[in-house]
Amino acid sequence: MDLDRLPRVFLCHLPTPLEEMPALARALGGPRLLIKRDDCTGLATGGNKARKLEYLLGDAVARGADVVITEGGLQSNHCRQTAAAAVRCGLESVLVLSRGRHAEVTGNLLLDRLLGARVVLVDTGAGRRPAMERIAAELAAEGRRPYLIPTGGSNGLGAVGYVQALRELEAQARGLGIGVDAIVFCSGSGGTHGGLVAGAKLFGSQARIVGISDGEPRASLVAMVCRVAREVGAVLGRPLSVAAEEIEAYDEYAREGYGVANPGMIEALRLLARTEGIVLDPVYTGKAMAGLIDMARKGLFTAKHTVVFLHTGGVAGLFAYREGLAEEAG
Repeated sequence: MDLDRLPRVFLCHLPTPLEEMPALARALGGPRLLIKRDDCTGLATGGNKARKLEYLLGDAVARGADVVITEGGLQSNHCRQTAAAAVRCGLESVLVLSRGRHAEVTGNLLLDRLLGARVVLVDTGAGRRPAMERIAAELAAEGRRPYLIPTGGSNGLGAVGYVQALRELEAQARGLGIGVDAIVFCSGSGGTHGGLVAGAKLFGSQARIVGISDGEPRASLVAMVCRVAREVGAVLGRPLSVAAEEIEAYDEYAREGYGVANPGMIEALRLLARTEGIVLDPVYTGKAMAGLIDMARKGLFTAKHTVVFLHTGGVAGLFAYREGLAEEAG
C-alpha cells in the first residue's frame, strides 16, 4: 500500500517519541505503560490534528485553494492547528466556532487570533456547518477558492494520518522488542480512532484500539468511527468492512458532557503530572487517561499487558480551565 501517492504537506516532527512511563506503571501496579507523544508534533504547540492536516492541506494546495474553512468549539485544538497549517502553506483561514463556556481570549482562542485566523462565532454546534457553507459561497462569489475541512479533520483523507501513525508506532515497538496489546486514546470526532482502526486492519495489527469518548455518546461515536474507517479504505483503494461490534469505545469517563470537568479527569491530570512530569488537557487526554487508570485498577489491564497511551495534545486549552483546575488540583 502506497501512502506516498496522496498529496501531502509536511507539518509534523515525526516520528513522535514513544516513551516508557515506569513511575505511573508502579503507581497503578498493573500493565507496562508507554506513551506515544503526539503532543510533540510541533505545529502550534503540537497535537494529533497535525497528522490529519498534512493530508488535508496537501489536498487543498493540490486543488489550488487559497483559503481553508473549518469548524469547532470555542477552544478547538483542531481549529488552532488548522490556522497554523494554513499559515505554513500560505493560505488564509476562517474558523467557525460555537460559543460556550470559557469564552475569554485565552488558550486556543488566543492562538487562533495570534495566527491571523478570521474567527466567526455562532450560537450552537449545529449552526457551524451552515455558516461554513455560507462563508464558502460568499468567498467563491468573490473569486476565491475555499476548501472546507470537517470537524476535527475527521474524514477518510484526514484519517490517513493515523494509518501512517499506526505504522510508525508498530515500527517503534518492534525496535524496542515489544508487542503492543492496546492503544488507549481520546476519541471525539472519529478521525484518529477511525484511522487507527483502518490501519490495524490494513497492517494486521493485533493491538486493541481503545477509544475513550470526550463526551459523545457511545452509539454515535461508534457510527462515526465506522464511517471514517470505511472512508479511509476508499481513499486508499482498499475497501474495508468495519462493523460496529468491532469498535472498542467507552463513554463513561465523560458522562458529564463535552468539556465538563469531573473527578476522574482531575485525578488523571494530577497523577500523570506528579509521576511522569507530563501535562494533559481537561477536555480530551485527561478523560482518556482517566479511562486507562480505571481499567488498570479494575484489572482489565494487568502486568502481562503492554499498553500505549496516545497523547493527542491539547495542552493549550488547559489554561481556559484554570480556575476550576487550580482549586481541585492543588
